[in-house]
Amino acid sequence: MHNSRYSLFVGRYQPFHGGHKWLIQQRLDKGKKVCIAIMDIHDLEPEKNPYPANEVKENIDNQLNTEIIAGKVKTIIIPPIESVNYGRTVGYDIIEHVPPQNIKEISATKIRNKQK
Repeated sequence: MHNSRYSLFVGRYQPFHGGHKWLIQQRLDKGKKVCIAIMDIHDLEPEKNPYPANEVKENIDNQLNTEIIAGKVKTIIIPPIESVNYGRTVGYDIIEHVPPQNIKEISATKIRNKQK
């Protein structure tokens, strides 16, 4: 039963970078499937989110093509999220992954600024 469940990651991925890859890999390394939920937020905040959600999805799909073909990763586009909420234990965990310093220092903002 648990093999059919996914570890969910919600984000903007503006752009998808090595820190994101590290985070996703933490679950893949444990034999878990991953669902990457890409917020469609470009039109609301284009200055911080220069890439439309479909471009972000295409970029992630290209970078994780092998994992997607193997059925280990799924990407979806979701509306802009204001908060993530839960009321009680309902059959899933909330897990924080604390990256090492070299991964923590990766910044999508710095990457976008270099691309300008």
